[in-house]
Amino acid sequence: MSLKMTTATRQEVLSLYRSIFRLARKWQAASGQMEDTIKEKQYILNEARTLFQKNKNLTDPDLIKQCIDECTARIEIGLHYQIPYPRPIHLPPMGLIPLRGRRLQTQEKLRKLSKPVYLQSHDEVS
Repeated sequence: MSLKMTTATRQEVLSLYRSIFRLARKWQAASGQMEDTIKEKQYILNEARTLFQKNKNLTDPDLIKQCIDECTARIEIGLHYQIPYPRPIHLPPMGLIPLRGRRLQTQEKLRKLSKPVYLQSHDEVS
């Protein structure tokens, strides 16, 4: 059973990888400018290569599932908004201050918890 799950997961990851490269090949910038299209295509390819290379040795099924979810979300958001770059979250600088105490560690923990799935690896790579 474990071997089949690994094979199924591998096929899913390879399918995502191929779909990203197909997406990059067909990508057109929303501005319609050729130089913007070239830059955005190159960004898609570089980001995919970097993230897949970074995560190629993952063995934990939960982490793999999280990466697959992030990839799928980024593809869907990119297609919907016609922007290949991750959409930033808009939080005020100190917007998540807890009611008791203003410790920076608590603030950072709350910020990390509020980060959407499609931005989980963005800060690590960029």
